[in-house]
Amino acid sequence: MISRYKTFNRDQWKALRAHTPLLLTEEELQSLRGINESVSVREVEDVFVPLSRFLNLHVAAVQHLYEAKRDFIGSPAPESVPYIIGIAGSVAVGKSTFSRVLRAALARWQDHPHVALVTTDGFLHPNAILEARGLMQRKGFPESYDQRRLLQFLADVKSGEHLVTAPVYSHLVYDIVPGARQEVTRPDILIIEGLNVLQSPESRDGSRMFVSDFFDFSIYLDAGEEVIANWYVNRFLRLRETVFRNPDSYFHRYSELTESEAIETARTIWEEINLKNLRENIGPTRDRAHLILEKGADHLVQNVKMRRV
Repeated sequence: MISRYKTFNRDQWKALRAHTPLLLTEEELQSLRGINESVSVREVEDVFVPLSRFLNLHVAAVQHLYEAKRDFIGSPAPESVPYIIGIAGSVAVGKSTFSRVLRAALARWQDHPHVALVTTDGFLHPNAILEARGLMQRKGFPESYDQRRLLQFLADVKSGEHLVTAPVYSHLVYDIVPGARQEVTRPDILIIEGLNVLQSPESRDGSRMFVSDFFDFSIYLDAGEEVIANWYVNRFLRLRETVFRNPDSYFHRYSELTESEAIETARTIWEEINLKNLRENIGPTRDRAHLILEKGADHLVQNVKMRRV
């Protein structure tokens, strides 16, 4: 059977770092780790250093193509076009921490020191709209996002707008923050992280536009369903002991659950919402990614699959 991907085990991938130096220290990683998402210096050495080296080469190649296009059409603008990376994968698979570490690693290269990170959470419809449409139990599903606004944001970034803004989402209150904006000012690289960034929604007029049309490269974080389920439950238990205890938290009611009640609640949420979204919407986009990182139960990347074409 012909495969679209070339597979590297961890040792094979690690060897591709060549002579690239270590990009981040243990102290720097401390501020980048998330709840239940541990990243070690070893993981940076084995996975992120080769990945950043490859992406550095890819950025240069893509910029060369843009320059060739400008020369062909006679465009006088010497400006570079922002390089956009999409990061996809299930809830609890580690996208947020992965994206923060990747951003820090890529910013160490002199060719592209300005690296921005935007999550698609900010493009969710506000809770008031979701409630009016009966979509609160489908938050994170494709229909819960303002796709038009997300597409316009990406188009503005790609066209070289000096200042583009994105809405801000609060995980504490579980809603869009009214009036808050994240500013993106012509980055060398923009990382877009989200559940459904590799999907292909249809517009009302029947034409099709993909969020991934704006990507120069895409990465899918993958793991077994039961492995991710365990990560989700463990994260829920950690949040129950930390963030959920804040009276302002949307999920404050869960802070009073016993451990067994919390496990049962987390499992129910996972199976009724997140697993369904993974199977119906997120998982089927896996093979659209340029790179697939397969993680083991210890959160370490075991295999890297690179798309051949």
